[in-house]
Amino acid sequence: MVLLILGGMLLVLGSSLYWLTGRWLSLYGVCVKKRSIRLVRIGAVLMIALLSWLWRMTILIALHLMVLFLLMDIGAFVIRRAGKNHREDRWFRIFRRIYRSGLVPVLITCLILGYGAYNMTRIVPTEYTISTDKVQSDYRVILITDTHYGTIQNPDVLKRKIDEMNGWNPDLVVLGGDIVEEGTSKKSMEEAFHVLGGLESTFGTYYVYGNHDRQDYADAAFGTRTYTVQELQKAIESNGITILCDNWVSVGEELILAGRNDAGTLSGRADAKDLLKDTDRDRFIITADHQPVGIKENAGLGVDLQLSGHTHAGQIFPVGYFTDWLLEPNYGKYEEEGCTLIVSSGATGWGFPVRTQEKCEYVVIDIVPEK
Repeated sequence: MVLLILGGMLLVLGSSLYWLTGRWLSLYGVCVKKRSIRLVRIGAVLMIALLSWLWRMTILIALHLMVLFLLMDIGAFVIRRAGKNHREDRWFRIFRRIYRSGLVPVLITCLILGYGAYNMTRIVPTEYTISTDKVQSDYRVILITDTHYGTIQNPDVLKRKIDEMNGWNPDLVVLGGDIVEEGTSKKSMEEAFHVLGGLESTFGTYYVYGNHDRQDYADAAFGTRTYTVQELQKAIESNGITILCDNWVSVGEELILAGRNDAGTLSGRADAKDLLKDTDRDRFIITADHQPVGIKENAGLGVDLQLSGHTHAGQIFPVGYFTDWLLEPNYGKYEEEGCTLIVSSGATGWGFPVRTQEKCEYVVIDIVPEK
């Protein structure tokens, strides 16, 4: 079934690329029905496929061009119909000249992906405030998730933010998973946790596993792991970071922080009910779970705040709207029967070195007494 779906997607993509090359050539008066031109188009599709294998951004560029050419053709059809009595007007001739240049989709693609590349170089804070009658003092929590260190974002972007995050004087720091991934080398993995070990807070820094940190997809995607789970654990703990994997800790006198194993781990994870059975429900309970799942169950168990990431808020427009609508909570703050879920878009993206939807962020959450 998976092979059939993959084959269908490749067929659709190949056909779309074949159409795109023909559409482009036809704008310059080339007869695309000639056998020689058809062979050229097939060759171009195969070349794009090879380039996509070598440089994955080719896929993103091709997809943007296909969609924008289609939109341009639809727009041109509407304008031709509406302006059929104005074909000799100056504005119509200018439009026709611009349309036939075939450069509008190319220019828009360059602008969109250029913005996306710039957007990937900036990590900004996003602030939330939660009022509760369970605390008597103010607490500040910083959540950092999905750095995918050493892959598509320059590591210096995160390094430059450590002093800024310390400037918030947090009481607690949570690393929400996917700090590293299958494409991260052992050296970069160790560097990532050395950098994050520089974060300062009253009660320390805590870490939960994401679906990529332990390189669970390495065999399928990259062929080999670059570090072992034991080496990962050593790098985390040697930098003063506490791992929470289906266990919880007291944070001061008023907070409890529970960390879940990732929902997609092959070994499974503890049931939330069993994990939280010995917690004091009169204290403010925070659950860190890489994927934004189980919010209804957590609400029923008395959890006050769930911190998650994983979705990257879609990263590539308009994917985020579909993930929010079809799959799961995608980005931002959600409420469920007294439990607040905060989903971060992450400190970087995944797969492609551009972000055209939402922002790269770390999250600052102020927990304050209810007035």
